Amino acid sequence: MEANALQNNLDSDDDFSDPEGYVDNVTDEELLGDLLIKKPKEADGIDSVIVVDNIPNVGSDRLEKLQNVIRKIFSKFGKIVTEYYPEENGKTKGYIFIEYSSPSHAMEAVKTANGYKLDKQHTFIVNLFSDFDKYENVPDEWEPPQIKPFQDMGNLRHWLQDADCRDQYSVIYDGGEKTAIYLNTPQDPVVIEERVRWTETYVRWSPRGTYLVTFHQKGIALWGSEKFRQIMRFSHTGVQLIDFSPCERYVITFSPLPDHKDDPQAIIIWDIRTGQKKRGFHCESASAWPIFKWSPDGNYFARLSPDTLSVYETPSFGLLEKKSIKIQGIKEFTWSPSDNYIGYYVPEDQNVPARVVLIEIPTRKELRVKNLFSVADCKMHWQQQGDFLCVKVDRYAKRKEDKGEVKYAGMYHNFELFRMRERQIPVDSVECKETVVAFAWEPVGSKFAFIHGESPRISVSFYNIKPNGKVEFMKMLEKRQCNSIFWSPMGQFVVLAGLRSMNGVMEFVDTSDITMMTSAEHFMASDVEWDPTGRYVVSGVSWWVHKVDNGYWIWTFQGRLLSKHATDRFCQLLWRPRPPTLVSAEQIKEIKKNMKKYSAQFELKDRMSQSKASKELVERRKKLYDDFMKYRATVKEVFINQKEERLDLREGIDTDEIESHIENFEEEVIEFLEKVEEIILE
Repeated sequence: MEANALQNNLDSDDDFSDPEGYVDNVTDEELLGDLLIKKPKEADGIDSVIVVDNIPNVGSDRLEKLQNVIRKIFSKFGKIVTEYYPEENGKTKGYIFIEYSSPSHAMEAVKTANGYKLDKQHTFIVNLFSDFDKYENVPDEWEPPQIKPFQDMGNLRHWLQDADCRDQYSVIYDGGEKTAIYLNTPQDPVVIEERVRWTETYVRWSPRGTYLVTFHQKGIALWGSEKFRQIMRFSHTGVQLIDFSPCERYVITFSPLPDHKDDPQAIIIWDIRTGQKKRGFHCESASAWPIFKWSPDGNYFARLSPDTLSVYETPSFGLLEKKSIKIQGIKEFTWSPSDNYIGYYVPEDQNVPARVVLIEIPTRKELRVKNLFSVADCKMHWQQQGDFLCVKVDRYAKRKEDKGEVKYAGMYHNFELFRMRERQIPVDSVECKETVVAFAWEPVGSKFAFIHGESPRISVSFYNIKPNGKVEFMKMLEKRQCNSIFWSPMGQFVVLAGLRSMNGVMEFVDTSDITMMTSAEHFMASDVEWDPTGRYVVSGVSWWVHKVDNGYWIWTFQGRLLSKHATDRFCQLLWRPRPPTLVSAEQIKEIKKNMKKYSAQFELKDRMSQSKASKELVERRKKLYDDFMKYRATVKEVFINQKEERLDLREGIDTDEIESHIENFEEEVIEFLEKVEEIILE
């Protein structure tokens, strides 16, 4: 019955049309929103198109050659989908259109290729096609950009204001579970901040100590100010390595995860202040980190690739002068720590000798070339102030190739010493017949030291470069147990350490006269770190290296042990760096001249701080004083509140006011007879 009724309803002549005057208020976006999103737009693909102006005007006979040149230049930035060469009267018009597969590639082409010099007559002008519409519709009235609200990050240099100039350091322990920041005090270090799982791997300080970096699976975070609040975070999945620019304006992150060919993500350069990604690069391996090396002022950074040295400039992050430097066979390069100079090494090739070249950036002018013969390898070491460059040259007496493998015999070493501050950069040479284990410059000064020989006949030699062009041999310390050299940041003092396999022997040397101040041992020590002022040294046994006896010891620069800190699964200790001093060289000289005047007060302060009894007495007196001042304030408040009552009791006479004026007092002298003495004269 129900089925028949339904059929009768369907067969009826019901009218489903809208009534007269009905207005449909349902929009297409509400009904077909999911389909309309996919509807092609007129502007689709426009952001991937660039316009290149100042192209040579050529006919059909030379068009193919021009197209090949253009493709070679612009295919570096991404996949080219289409290209169009407008023609007039059988010749190109002087501009072309190129479409990329991605808008990011088009942006990269504009950033890098704009201003590219094809030849003397043609310099490219590159713009996005979408920019023409934007510039055509510029409003007549200028509207100022919106000002972002100011975010107070706190005092990022607060630790420099410590009255006693105490330094901070970070410690990772408990197998990486906990991270703490300590203030180094003469007694026990004071914990400033401690957090659980603050980082997933390790931490790093920025070059000037402004930021602390923590590593996470999804990226890195920067912390600073008094309470170590989060300043900025950068998203880079799988990040493992970082590197700061010396000016702390930029940070480079590296992740080994595979990236897309059209969107490089292995290496990313970030702007620290804004958090913006400035540029990405491909990288197959970071075995020689850092991949990019910064100039001392942070205006340039460079990268080595086969037969090419690529120098980039900031803030554009494009190639300097739009092209790399072609150097056949280049193997290594380094920046001067004080000037925009690059030193690079090219190994020998058949009859062509090896050479070390110094060039100036951005002019690319060659400052000095040194040819070297019978060279197996070279390593470059800059002195921290940029006054000297040492090239450690591994030389051979005989060279033999066996099944494609090169073997050397009769190895010995030379130190080629470049005097960067002298005219024409003269070069001195020091020879060493024994195996060189380590080399290090004095950071502030002209001395250098190197470890040479093999166990048990290991020696350490000290040299000094004189201004008159002579390299002076100072002294050799023989039969030492060391494999590492650690100079004080202030120079003069050096620690010779036998780390890891040499059981942690430490020798503290004063290089003013090459005297041994102290010889000590921190068994199985794996690391040695100087504090930034050169007053303290830390030796540590890291859980990452050894699983037992983990902890760190703090020493004075003279080798006196101050404290031992046995820390469960201690992993890493890093001193917080300090920025360059604002005190001039003349002021430093004046301070050193009057050091005796300051030493008495500093010695007294040191004795007070080092004496536990004195410290407890001072704290007890301070507590008594604070309690008295608190009681005094309470009594004074009661005295003030009782003034009305005193006036009533004294018939309106303000005795407080009377007692405060000396003219209201009368002086009365009272004499007392205290003693009578009689003297009898015979």
